[in-house]
Amino acid sequence: MIDTAKDVEPGGRPDPHTATESLHSDWVLIVDFGSQVTQLIARRVREAGVYCEIQPYHRVNERLLRQRRPKAIILSGGPASTVERTSPKADSAIFNHGVPILGICYGQQLVCAQLGGAVEASSHQEFGRATLHVVDECHLFDGVWRQGDAPQVWMSHGDRVTALPDGFHVVATSSGAPHAAIANDDRRIFGLQFHPEVVHTPDGAALIARFVRDIAGCAGDWTMGAFRRSAIEDIRATIGSGRVVCGLSGGVDSSVAAVLIHEAIRDQLTCIFVDHGLLRHGEADEVVRVFRDRYQIPLIHRDASKLFLDKLTGVNDPEEKRKIIGRTFIDVFEEEADHIGGVSFLAQGTLYPDVIESVSALGGPSVTIKSHHNVGGLPERMRLALLEPLRELFKDEVRVLGRELGLPDTLVQRHPFPGPGLAIRIPGEISAEKLDILRQADRIYLEEIRSAGLYDKIWQAFAVLLPVRTVGVMGDARTYEYVCALRAVTSTDGMTADSYPFDHAFVSAVAGRIVNEVRGINRVVYDVTSKPPGTIEWE
Repeated sequence: MIDTAKDVEPGGRPDPHTATESLHSDWVLIVDFGSQVTQLIARRVREAGVYCEIQPYHRVNERLLRQRRPKAIILSGGPASTVERTSPKADSAIFNHGVPILGICYGQQLVCAQLGGAVEASSHQEFGRATLHVVDECHLFDGVWRQGDAPQVWMSHGDRVTALPDGFHVVATSSGAPHAAIANDDRRIFGLQFHPEVVHTPDGAALIARFVRDIAGCAGDWTMGAFRRSAIEDIRATIGSGRVVCGLSGGVDSSVAAVLIHEAIRDQLTCIFVDHGLLRHGEADEVVRVFRDRYQIPLIHRDASKLFLDKLTGVNDPEEKRKIIGRTFIDVFEEEADHIGGVSFLAQGTLYPDVIESVSALGGPSVTIKSHHNVGGLPERMRLALLEPLRELFKDEVRVLGRELGLPDTLVQRHPFPGPGLAIRIPGEISAEKLDILRQADRIYLEEIRSAGLYDKIWQAFAVLLPVRTVGVMGDARTYEYVCALRAVTSTDGMTADSYPFDHAFVSAVAGRIVNEVRGINRVVYDVTSKPPGTIEWE
């Protein structure tokens, strides 16, 4: 019988705030109103060397602020409209707490609507790049922009501010927003209609750094080394004398999580590697070799490929695939944990982008894009509590942490690989034959990328086997085989991405190898879609 875990929230997740309250006195609170890019605000704050946490708006109240004492507060954007009576509001304690406040997009509109200004729906909406006209000085812009500057920013709004609260003045305008930036320097409250957190606002990171470092007075000394120390303390406090099983895939996320947890609790951890039969060429052998031989972390290798394939037979819907894989993972983990005995926690390498695309971070209100096997596929009532030490990190932060822990670059720089594996790179029904075809095509593609010295310049590259057959001619004979799509993107955090601009000669060479060497494919295409509007994976 598996032990029940203590000090966890309903649903089996450890409370992410209990153990960290005393560890971060110099921190920024980000209040989430449902923006799809709220996590990018956190990324920019951390790039400035300042620790931050995201809380959904409905959890932020006077009690939390009094207990946690953030040095600054940032109000995120969101999909709602402040002109609607039922729209989310900021707790009044936020404005009475006496710390600097930065409102972004919807957050700026809340500042105005709740402090005595006015917001109206506008017939002139702004979406995409815009030119800002700086018309006045303010503390937020010091050292970044001066009066008369016309920087590029990124807008995404329908409503706009039409009247300012007392004490505020206009700092910048745009063609669709006469109050594109506002400030009350005495109260240290600022509002931006544009989004400084996205890369399309080139000076946005400097603005956020100015806010958290100079205006809020944060020291800027939060690093991955600091995260490592606090995470180890959190893990030890959460686990106590209990035992943990870690779901190991061999990817960057689960590998870093495993090494971090092992450093914290040593022999209380056992890694379980479930080979679901959906891995790339040679990966199963590599995972076993690296973790048993190099790191000497206790590892159970369970070949469950037939079980997964049987459960996925006849399934076409991508969400159902993910949920089947997630449920089956947990079933297998719990079986193995039963054999170990005394296990209370299941560790996973869940990251921020996983969470934001499943539900918003820490339970906020943003719209679901797709579920992830780490999150959406879990049964509602688990027998193991979850331990997710990387849950608040972006992929690039995990790579830095991996180096901090001494992992080799060959593992740390590995391209992301989804938990559902090749199952979501075969749109439609999965079969053993399709998996074999895709493995060979993917292997060739990655070989060519490495040979060309491009692997580390690309965020993620992979092949997709499409549920389409086309007519071809090979050796004067007619063929009727599958289409293979190639995908390669550049990104910094997985939240936005652009297709990698391969030379045509490179794509042609890869296509030639795949068509000639992989029986079952007679046509190759290259996907040039950015994210958004697409996602990186096809399903």
